[in-house]
Amino acid sequence: MKKPLRLLATIALGSAALFLSSCSNVSSGGASGTAFSFDPPVKKPSNPSAVKVHISTGAGRLYVTEGNEVLLATPCGVGTSATPTPAGNHRITSKTRHRRRQSNPGAGYPMTYWQSFFSPAYGMHWGFVKPYPSTHGCVRLPLNSARKIFDLTRVGTPVNVAKSQPWDSTIGAKLPQLDDGPLPNPPDSYMKSSKVFADQEQGKMWNFN
Repeated sequence: MKKPLRLLATIALGSAALFLSSCSNVSSGGASGTAFSFDPPVKKPSNPSAVKVHISTGAGRLYVTEGNEVLLATPCGVGTSATPTPAGNHRITSKTRHRRRQSNPGAGYPMTYWQSFFSPAYGMHWGFVKPYPSTHGCVRLPLNSARKIFDLTRVGTPVNVAKSQPWDSTIGAKLPQLDDGPLPNPPDSYMKSSKVFADQEQGKMWNFN
């Protein structure tokens, strides 16, 4: 009787592993990869003044909307519990397409497609995205997402930051899990050159694409 019982146990374990694997795929939104492979579809607003940005710090998702329609949805990186992205209702106060970090450490590092909200120190911009809170309060975006969001918004566009957003369990759940953590740091000679901005305008960067 030991062999049949052992066989049944093996089948049960295999079924459980398959089930857990399926659950894992669902919870992470399916596909995964680096942010440089992510290029979200975008819809043009009929009324640009009605555009709003919604950031979910719990899900790590950002949605650009017009009324009830989502124009663009993307994974994003948000602040840690020690340095959270400020919750509440804000507005975009400034926009700089090709911006560099002004303070140390990291002065001169590109923060492309910068859009400040809450205060000059907090903003949305291109940055290496990780699937967990990892920033000092800014919202890091995949390259193609950052460029498209920059073109959708204007100074004065409302920005809502909350633990969750209405689309987290629908549109947000279908987005891929992105992790730039394993990527190497590009050399400073590249990151502090004008080429980094020229490349990013074409949706690429260094040798990540």
